[in-house]
Amino acid sequence: MKPQVELLADGRVQVRTGKVELGQGLHTALAQIVADALGVPLAQVDMLPVDTDTSPDQGVTSGSLSLQQAGAALRDACSALRAAPAQRRAVGQSVTARDLSAKLAGEASFIHDLEMPDLLHGRVLHPPHLGDVLQACDDTQARAAEGVVAVVRSGSLLGVVAATSAQADAATALLASATTWVEADPSITAQPEEATDLLALPAVTRDVFQRRPPEGTAMPEPAKTLQAAYSKPWIAHASIAPSCALAQWDESGTDLRVWCHSQGIFNLRRDLALAFALDLTAVHVHHVPGAGCYGHNGADDVAFDTAWLAHEVPGRALRVMWSRADELTQSPQGPAMHVQLQASLDTEGHITSWQHDVWSPGHSRRPGRSPSPALLGAWQVEPAHEMPVSIDVPLAQGGGAERNAVPDYQFDAVQVRCHSVATRRRSSALRALGAFANVFAAESFMDEIASQTGHCPLALRQHHLQHDPRALAVLAAVTRSAGWSDREKSDPRDEGLGYGLGFARYKNNGAWCAVVAQVRVGATLQVLSLHIAVDVGLPVNPEGVVNQIEGGAIQATSWALKESAAPAHAGWADYPILTFTEVPAVTVTVMPSEEPSLGAGEAALGPTAAAIANALFDALGVRVRELPLTPERIVAAMDQAT
Repeated sequence: MKPQVELLADGRVQVRTGKVELGQGLHTALAQIVADALGVPLAQVDMLPVDTDTSPDQGVTSGSLSLQQAGAALRDACSALRAAPAQRRAVGQSVTARDLSAKLAGEASFIHDLEMPDLLHGRVLHPPHLGDVLQACDDTQARAAEGVVAVVRSGSLLGVVAATSAQADAATALLASATTWVEADPSITAQPEEATDLLALPAVTRDVFQRRPPEGTAMPEPAKTLQAAYSKPWIAHASIAPSCALAQWDESGTDLRVWCHSQGIFNLRRDLALAFALDLTAVHVHHVPGAGCYGHNGADDVAFDTAWLAHEVPGRALRVMWSRADELTQSPQGPAMHVQLQASLDTEGHITSWQHDVWSPGHSRRPGRSPSPALLGAWQVEPAHEMPVSIDVPLAQGGGAERNAVPDYQFDAVQVRCHSVATRRRSSALRALGAFANVFAAESFMDEIASQTGHCPLALRQHHLQHDPRALAVLAAVTRSAGWSDREKSDPRDEGLGYGLGFARYKNNGAWCAVVAQVRVGATLQVLSLHIAVDVGLPVNPEGVVNQIEGGAIQATSWALKESAAPAHAGWADYPILTFTEVPAVTVTVMPSEEPSLGAGEAALGPTAAAIANALFDALGVRVRELPLTPERIVAAMDQAT
């Protein structure tokens, strides 16, 4: 393995990292770290493409951990080249992401733009639903179509190889029209649609966290006990461009090279080796950016599809691009979740005990973590590989369904339990994992408690965060930015206008984030503005932090207002998503700090959804506990309240 940081004779610095650039500006921030650690101008630092041949294996680029992990590794590597750190010149300065200008200019920037000599094009037909079986296929017309090089079938997987992309599309349409499928046994492939459906399925319960008063200290009888339940639906990744990959086998068909936009190219290499019965050294994976990634989407699956088809044309490079329908119906989805909360209060309306129960399928079915490959097509070829189950990684490693279920607040007694539900519906990692639902639920419940006890929502949070000065600081910063105190004094208020607050420390050990949402409720719920304060420790690239927080908040707004994935959703016409005209104004305050740097990408998701829901309550006086906050649910809540 080549060194992570290499000084060249011309003064340039070449940097190899195992963390990939997903559009989050990571490689720009890492270059800033290296520039300061070596005392060289930022322009002299070159971040090399990530591949399994020359880059260090640093796991998956996920969980808002990449800057912390890769940044620390690069500082260590630089220390071996330079005895003492240089004066800080790049770190802490806002630098525009290095790859942005090419993207804005429409230059070739993505995996979809990658060209190779004599490139062929492929398409794959997966069964309509997970578990469906191919009954019959007449491929006569597809084979005779213009430009078709091969039509391939194995098990229930079909594919077309053609000279051009348009010819591959045309032949695939012919193939699809001449193919019939047998639906899988519903008793085997049950796919719960609603979050409350999870309660009726078998579940394995585990204790996640428990806090009790010191031994010998008796808990006083509660003056009041409150309960509430919240839920979020299945959510699709809904990336702006569909998944895509390129692959090429050598002439002997024993050495495989893949270009893809996977978050975990080393894990993918391992599963491709399993799927094709290859030695690990015979698989080479190169990362090329894709147009949008929010977790485990179809990037790994399309890499398998491409390698499978490319085996029919050894020595030739092949590109496969999924359709929009593939992307919305075949990719893993963020699982539905149901959360039940209970709190006991003392005579002053402060919280003494807290119980958090969450029902959810597993949040990880990524490659590289199971005895069989976690690749869709590998379960559909003949012989088929076994489909791995979705799991949750331990809480110490970030957790899954239980992420941010442990409260940041100081309560005398806490109990957190996770009920892991088995389902055949394909769930895996989606941005923030369980933190989105858990923070939405917990922060909504905090507001409900404040409302029922006469406390200001801000004051109640401050009372239970006295142990955490950085939490108090982001709350103070965001309420100052949003004019929270002025809002409390303004009476009367415009009809339908509401303000809400949300807070969390991501994963309980990451960035602190607080959000104030301003909404207007009329025929629809409109989010007018989001004020956000975030503490990520030392902000390596403040502009990059702002970009990540803005992006997470806007995506959370779309999830909170609209998004819910159904198996029938196959295009933008029927998948609900926030439009550009509905994007709120976002103001981000990045707290100054010299503390160790933390990731920013996922910190704003949960607090934003909670702030919007709390603002809805502030505007109308009714509580909607089920996401998304659609007009139908708002009207139903109003009818129930009257």
